[in-house]
Amino acid sequence: MKLDHIGVAVADLEKSIQAYQALGLDVAHREHVAKDRVEVAFVPFAGGRFELLHPDQEDSPVGRFLAKRGEGIHHVALTVDDIAGEVERLHAAGVRMIDQEPRRGAEGTLVAFIHPSSMGGVLVELVQRPKGEAHHG
Repeated sequence: MKLDHIGVAVADLEKSIQAYQALGLDVAHREHVAKDRVEVAFVPFAGGRFELLHPDQEDSPVGRFLAKRGEGIHHVALTVDDIAGEVERLHAAGVRMIDQEPRRGAEGTLVAFIHPSSMGGVLVELVQRPKGEAHHG
């Protein structure tokens, strides 16, 4: 497994993008993920990427996160080669999953989230990239 990205919940996507640009980092990809009701902007850096997450509705998962916790790290994502196999292995090991099976994520990926209660309070996302696509980190 490799670091794919660090998800950061933000209240103002444009203002956050400007802050990362001030660091010398630019947005490489931007997308609306309708199923998750979120606008995302990926900002690469050596060794990984930030995924800036802005909800399009207050009652979306990221919207509820912002209301409860404010801006900040939302999740850590790891790239895996066989997400279905990883989810099955984690189930067998008694790890609590949010996603019982992989689902579509940004950039045409397959994703599955591990519940924070099984990961020391950290929301962990597993990401499988489309075949033939290189890791961005």
